[in-house]
Amino acid sequence: MSIDYKNRLEHLSHYFKENGLTIGMVMDPANVFYYTGFDSDPHERFMALVWDVEEDGFRLFVPALDKDIAAEDSVIKSIIPISDEEDPFAILKREIETGGSGRIGLEMKVVSMFHHQRLEEVFPGFTYADIQEGINQQRLKKSRDEIVYMQEAVDIIEKVLEEGIKKVKPGMTEAELTAELEYLMKTFGAEGPSFSTIVLGGEKSAWPHGVPGERKLQNGDFLLIDFGVKTRAGYCSDTTRTFVIGEASEKQKEIYNIVKEANEAGIQAVKAGKALKHFDIAAREVINKSGYGEYYNNRVGHGLGIEVHEEPSVHENNEQIAESGFLFTIEPGIYIPDFGGVRIEDEVYIDENGEAEVLTSFPKELQVL
Repeated sequence: MSIDYKNRLEHLSHYFKENGLTIGMVMDPANVFYYTGFDSDPHERFMALVWDVEEDGFRLFVPALDKDIAAEDSVIKSIIPISDEEDPFAILKREIETGGSGRIGLEMKVVSMFHHQRLEEVFPGFTYADIQEGINQQRLKKSRDEIVYMQEAVDIIEKVLEEGIKKVKPGMTEAELTAELEYLMKTFGAEGPSFSTIVLGGEKSAWPHGVPGERKLQNGDFLLIDFGVKTRAGYCSDTTRTFVIGEASEKQKEIYNIVKEANEAGIQAVKAGKALKHFDIAAREVINKSGYGEYYNNRVGHGLGIEVHEEPSVHENNEQIAESGFLFTIEPGIYIPDFGGVRIEDEVYIDENGEAEVLTSFPKELQVL
């Protein structure tokens, strides 16, 4: 099994030509990885996958210290290394032969003002077009091969969760449990966390994106764990489960079961041909009818793949029609200030038949630890 990078690149070059570009420049490291197989964080250094209409081909500009890894991993074998003392924009100008004018395609959300100013210096007379949407649309639909990689990421994080909750005991801090979970990620073969692990106890579980700290876990606490891994193949998982430590109160049970019902309603609504907003609305209606609507203030889900947040955004106003190949989370929650919160998050793929295929399998019945 392998990713068809050649097909991805052909699709991209066709998109560039279709939009009348002279130069197409992909600078987001995640997008560079998507098209080439080379996964790198260049930090402040210049890195770009560049296409030009004259050559009708791609070149990969990388920091010199990454040239050997790029040569090993990238399907693009035309690699231009740039050492730290060199001006990457002068090298770009030297390598790309163009006339005095044309259109340069850039990912507008990624390119900084500094990049733009330097490009204007070396390519005066050129105009600019945003290629972000075209790339997003290509990445939006996942192949079955990608789902195999995604399932690997899900399987690892569920093993981590299964073993990690065995270590929970009153008196340990959120930070200590976070460390245990991230150690297990490596133990089970992950490259590392796909985002900063969220472990929140008690009243802090009402903070949807809270940060684990020195708060000690206590009997009667909600324990919310939201985390994922990035695999060595470059794909991410993102899963949330909420537990109770010691003994659950009736109110905790009530809130938990409402969120569980909302999660299941959102999943049951998933089908190709329906607007994405319906998946959010199906989950939201459960919480609204329960009387807790004011405590649910986020979208029901987001896409994921080689990044933990990708298209599509699954919210109540998104009219985009769901298609086979879409992969996203369903993660409703109730977050009550000074009391605590519950979130249950699954990963859902719309398969070749247009039906929901749930990649996550960790039990959703309330577990008291």
